[in-house]
Amino acid sequence: MSKVPLPELLKSQARDPGPSFRAAVTRTDINIIAEIKYRSPSRGSFPQPLLPQEIARLYEENGAAAISVLTEKHFFEGDLKYISTIRKQKIELPLLRKDFIFDPYQVLEARVHGASAYLLIASCLSQNQLKTLIRVGDDFELEALVEVHDPFDLEKAMESGARFIGINNRDLKTFRVDIETSFRLARFLEGEPGFVLVSESGIRYYQQLMELRDAGFSAFLVGSLLMESPNPGTSLRELLGKTSGMEKKKESGQDFQK
Repeated sequence: MSKVPLPELLKSQARDPGPSFRAAVTRTDINIIAEIKYRSPSRGSFPQPLLPQEIARLYEENGAAAISVLTEKHFFEGDLKYISTIRKQKIELPLLRKDFIFDPYQVLEARVHGASAYLLIASCLSQNQLKTLIRVGDDFELEALVEVHDPFDLEKAMESGARFIGINNRDLKTFRVDIETSFRLARFLEGEPGFVLVSESGIRYYQQLMELRDAGFSAFLVGSLLMESPNPGTSLRELLGKTSGMEKKKESGQDFQK
């Protein structure tokens, strides 16, 4: 903020808010938000040599609905510049800025760099902060994905005006992953109109996607499975159930020849 004061940042705001995050994650399809992250506190660094824009292109070519980009540097080796770099490559998928966002300035940063949406973590914010940050997103034509981990977070998100609810299956204190968290919290929203549900973390199989979709989820955020793969695009296609055994053999042969 000291380097680029708010008035100066406001002048940088692009007229085009970017592709619609809402349209992407509410399609009648298997909507995967494929993630770009080079490190995880629970897994350490991923041996992924590809650049963010190269990974984004693979995601676009292999069926992702949107792309989540980690911009937090210390824990995830991310960078805000990744978003603008990807957007300059004319990749048409909406980008989600994933970071510890607690100030309206960061929301505007997301818009300026080309994001269509941003993550808010309910457990890190007060209800008033959540309300403010969601409202700022509305002002700048961005969608807020509000991440929850338990019924208390969920209630806070609902009362703050959240429309996109991301249920994280990873306990942020123990790092333990339990996909039942998504099913359990989704039951609290049965019969509640107007919410878009996103399941996050621990998704590794096509069957899990089918079960989660039946439980009311519109989209699925997947990161580690793809980033630990030598070919994130192939792994994404496999998760979507689009790679046949014959295609796998063919790709293995091509990789070997290379």
